[in-house]
Amino acid sequence: MNHIKTQCPAKINLFLKVLNKRVDGYHNIETSFQLIDLYDLMSFEKTSSEIIIESNKDFLIGEDNTIYASALKIKECLSDDDYGVKITIQKNIPTGSGMGGGSSNAASTIIALNKLWNLNLNEKKLGAIAKEIGADVPFFMFGRNALGYGIGDELQETSSIKKNILVIDPLIHNSSKQMFNLLEERKDNNNNSLSKQNHFFDVFVESNKEVKDFVKKFNKDYVINLTGSGSCMFICYKDEKEINEILKKIPSKWRLFFCKPLQYSPICYI
Repeated sequence: MNHIKTQCPAKINLFLKVLNKRVDGYHNIETSFQLIDLYDLMSFEKTSSEIIIESNKDFLIGEDNTIYASALKIKECLSDDDYGVKITIQKNIPTGSGMGGGSSNAASTIIALNKLWNLNLNEKKLGAIAKEIGADVPFFMFGRNALGYGIGDELQETSSIKKNILVIDPLIHNSSKQMFNLLEERKDNNNNSLSKQNHFFDVFVESNKEVKDFVKKFNKDYVINLTGSGSCMFICYKDEKEINEILKKIPSKWRLFFCKPLQYSPICYI
């Protein structure tokens, strides 16, 4: 096999609780991961030696990204340096959005290169690499909806939700590190009024006036949720009639994605 193509799905967090900070710098969490049909497209072509990335996004062309880091970690498992790869990615999942695009890309890279280079690394070794790259990478390698514990790497499979999902992207590139810091400050101030859906919700809303105005206006009529540490929000619905009113009043410069839930990731079929 010299060539692999796959789709990398986004995720939403149906709920997310941040429990405590660990000595390794990560946080223990409880969450429910749901895969959705918003995809980045990736292809992997075997080459002689180098790791080359081509993309519609300049920030992915180079070495400072999860795709390159994942490829390099897998390459370290080779007995010689004769294998390389040309990775092409069409980025569709918003970055800095809490939808796990970078982690999904990393997971697909790990699985695809293990097969492309005939490494036959076992699940334990692949899992260790995934965890080293990022906290959400093990979930995307798992490839199924799951409850997540620990740093999100202890996974228990769950069924998919049935409703459709409207993803609302306010075009804010959010820093997870900054959001964790703000959340710690909120907890230090003995403010325990954290959203049951997502502990980051109020911290994120308070940090962005336009988002705050939007949520204040519609939160009584619609259940507006946050995924990850933000910035994307989502509403679950059965049919479009349920959300017609909010569609008319979402700021015109924001992006919308009409998504369906997935039970399995395309990564399961690589």
